[in-house]
Amino acid sequence: MVVTDEQLYRRYLDGDESGLTVLMDQYGDALTLYIDGYLGDIHEAEDLMIEVFSYLLAKRPRIRDGGLKAYLYKAARHMALRHKSKRRTVFSLEDLAEEPEVETLIEEVVKNRERSRILHLCMGRLHTEYREALYLTYFEEMSYAEAAEVMGKNIKQITNMVYRGKQSLRALLEKEGVTYAEY
Repeated sequence: MVVTDEQLYRRYLDGDESGLTVLMDQYGDALTLYIDGYLGDIHEAEDLMIEVFSYLLAKRPRIRDGGLKAYLYKAARHMALRHKSKRRTVFSLEDLAEEPEVETLIEEVVKNRERSRILHLCMGRLHTEYREALYLTYFEEMSYAEAAEVMGKNIKQITNMVYRGKQSLRALLEKEGVTYAEY
């Protein structure tokens, strides 16, 4: 039997801590990466992810069925934006710590990193709302309805943002010499 997020949350509210553990295991890393998209600092993002769960536990809000994931992302977005407005930019050495695996060909590593760098660069050039709508629907695999709830928009607006975001991203990638077939 599949246990829903809401059932796990109710379990926690009823005193079973394992429900919370499963939810944190399930959403912790993804929320951290989502927050990192706003902050550009994985360590601060991890701290804020913990704050999102702490807020959930302290406030114990009533969450409608099927709405826990959207609630977590909405809280993460709110905390990330609030935190971002209060902090100064800090230099990060995160990118320098990664080494390729021995078996991987150097050419493939360079090609993959370059494509990833270009995609990241082009995503960064998108209108903020387009970038967030694409991230939520493609990387976090949220439905348009869930993304709409997180962003405080309606489904039609999300549909338009995803469409326009994809058009803009495609144009930016082509400008950088990346064709659709390469991705």
